[in-house]
Amino acid sequence: MESDVTIRDVMTREYVGVSESDTVLDVVELMREEETGFVVVLRGSDPVGILTEWDVLGVVADEATPGELTVASVMSEPVLTVSPNQALRTAAGKMSRENVRRLVATENGEIVGVLSERDVIAAAASFRRPEDPTRATSSAENQHDSRIAAGSNGEEYSDQSVCETCGALADTLREYNGQLVCTECREV
Repeated sequence: MESDVTIRDVMTREYVGVSESDTVLDVVELMREEETGFVVVLRGSDPVGILTEWDVLGVVADEATPGELTVASVMSEPVLTVSPNQALRTAAGKMSRENVRRLVATENGEIVGVLSERDVIAAAASFRRPEDPTRATSSAENQHDSRIAAGSNGEEYSDQSVCETCGALADTLREYNGQLVCTECREV
């Protein structure tokens, strides 16, 4: 991910806000109308929670009555907020550490957008460089070196993958008949 990309560059600026006192049923109807998988729960203009499709599934699994439950009783809280000027990389790390799929971006006490895991994934995908298919290593030593890489903490790992046909480790796999297979299995 590019280090100079900020949350503001990729966040979604529009969001649906609801009150803590709204019923889950009313909010689900609103979510369907707005075609969104979450709403920001507000107390005045302050974000106090998020209601997601997962929270609603919990209501269904508990066999509760959505028309009788308030949003406050099932929302995910607290809301994690970030500055829209923070690096996207920092926000992605926070999402991973906190195990959340959305962060609310606030500036001067006001909500300016929501950063979702989809926003992060889309941004990361746009920064990837296409792999050069003409790149090839010439010696066995270079091939071995290319299979070993160093992780961020210095430990080594292999970048080989497992062939779905024969189970062997291979440097390169290609899709063939819906499976990722090694060179030997493609030739069979």
